[in-house]
Amino acid sequence: MLDFNPLFEFSRANCVNICAFLVPTNLLLTLQTIVLVGLRSPQVQVRQAALLACIPALLMVLHVGTWFIIDVVMVPTFILLGLSLVCSTMNIWAITHCRSLEYLLKNLLMIVSSKIPLLNVSREGL
Repeated sequence: MLDFNPLFEFSRANCVNICAFLVPTNLLLTLQTIVLVGLRSPQVQVRQAALLACIPALLMVLHVGTWFIIDVVMVPTFILLGLSLVCSTMNIWAITHCRSLEYLLKNLLMIVSSKIPLLNVSREGL
């Protein structure tokens, strides 16, 4: 039978380093997926980026799970779990309903551009 205790101990002992890598990786890869959707990139490219972005989100859920196993329930564990779930949701949305996410991004850009005069975005350009 496999013994995962050394792996769990490694995860907990190196928590700061693991989170220092996974949090920005998660955010940047999810942002890349959202940008590709906003630029109307080919669906294959969006799917590849979204699947790649799901990897650090899954790793973060597993890392947080090692803390839940030993009953360490604190605010940072919930924040990290929420971050990974939000990023996973955005990536799954980009895979399954790319056009509705694109529509949302277009409308958000129109709202922001109407509030900030420096961003002069016309409706025809989108």
